[in-house]
Amino acid sequence: MKTQPRVLLLSATSGAGHVRAAEALEKGFLARGDCVVEHIDALQHVSKLFQRVYDQAYIAMVRRAPQLMGVLYEGTDRPWLHPRRRLALDRLNTAPMIRLLKRIQPDLCVATHFLPAEIIAWLIAKRKLRARNAIVVTDYDVHAMWLCRTVDRYYLAIDEAAEYLARVGVPREKLRVTGIPIDPLFATPANPPAARKQLGLDADATVILISAGGYGVGPVEQLAKDLLALQRPWQIAAIAGKSEKTWKRLEELSKQAGNLPSGSPRLCPVGFTKEMDKYMAAADLMVGKAGGLTTSEAMARALPMALIDPIPGQEERNADHLLEEGAAIRCNNLPAAAWKIAGLLDDNARFARMKDAARKLGRSSAAANIAADALKLLD
Repeated sequence: MKTQPRVLLLSATSGAGHVRAAEALEKGFLARGDCVVEHIDALQHVSKLFQRVYDQAYIAMVRRAPQLMGVLYEGTDRPWLHPRRRLALDRLNTAPMIRLLKRIQPDLCVATHFLPAEIIAWLIAKRKLRARNAIVVTDYDVHAMWLCRTVDRYYLAIDEAAEYLARVGVPREKLRVTGIPIDPLFATPANPPAARKQLGLDADATVILISAGGYGVGPVEQLAKDLLALQRPWQIAAIAGKSEKTWKRLEELSKQAGNLPSGSPRLCPVGFTKEMDKYMAAADLMVGKAGGLTTSEAMARALPMALIDPIPGQEERNADHLLEEGAAIRCNNLPAAAWKIAGLLDDNARFARMKDAARKLGRSSAAANIAADALKLLD
C-alpha cells in the first residue's frame, strides 16, 4: 500500500493573516483525503528573543508607529539584495525549526510566511531536506522578503504579482495565480437572510460591518460613534477582535445608542469570532483594514469595503488594488470617514457597481486549488 505524502504547512503569528491562510490550506488539503497534513507556527520554534521581535514588536509597531512600518517595508523591498545576510540572521535564531524540519522530513512544504519559506529553501539547497517547496503570498503585492531561489511554486493573488515576479527573475512555470487562500466556508453561497437570523441582526436594515481584525487593531469605537451620530436607519455590527477593552466600550456605546424602529439594536458589539463568513454574508458594507486575508474574504462574499487608514506598506498596496478594481473606497481621514461612508450608501448606482466589482474579484476556492496543484509537484 502506497504511503500518503506528508504535507507540512508553516505559518507565523506576526499578523493573523499568515496563520489564517495556513488554516484554510489545512482544510483544503484534508478535504482531499489523499495526504497527511500538519500545520506548525514557525515562531514557536525560534529563539525567545526572535519570537518577541517578530510577534510583539510587529503588533506594537502597527499600533504606535505605522509610518515606521512603511519605511521598513519600502526600504527592504529590494529584490535579491542582501539575501545571505538576512539568511545568516534567520539561521542563527531558528535552530529549533531547522531541527524540527530535519526530523519530520516532509514530502511537501507550503509556507504562508517568508521566514519559514527562506529556511526551507536553504535546507533544500544544502540537500539537508528532500521536499518540494511552495510559497503562498498572503498579500496582493509581493515584497522582496518572499523571494527565494529554491522554490518549486509561488501561489499569488493577482496577475500583476505574477508578472512582477517573472520580471525580476522567477521562472514563469513556477507561478500560479490562485487568489489568497481563505476558509472553504466562503465557497458556500451566501444566504444573507439566514445569516442575519442566525446572528440576531435586523432582517431589513442596511448592515455595516466594522472589523478591527483578529488583534483588535483599528478605530472601531470611534467609527461606530461617528456612524451612529448620523442617525441613519443602519445597523452596525462592530467586531472588537481580541481586544476585551474595545468590546466593553462598545457594549456601553450600544446601550446608549438604543434601537432601530424595528426594535433591533442600532449597534451590535461582537468579541473575537470565528463566524466572519456569516457576518460578511449578512453585511451590506464592510469597514476595516486592508489585510490580504480580510479583503479576500470580503471579495468572496461580494462585499464592498471602506478601507480605513491602511498601514503603510502591504496594506496600502492591497488598498490600491481594490481601489483600481472599483471594489472599495479609502477613508484616510478618520473624522470624515462616516460622512464618506454615508455618501457611498446614498449612491445606489455606485454601490451596486462596487458590489459587482467585489464579486468579480472573489476567489473562494483558492485553498482547494492550491492543494490540488501543490500535490502535483510530487508526481
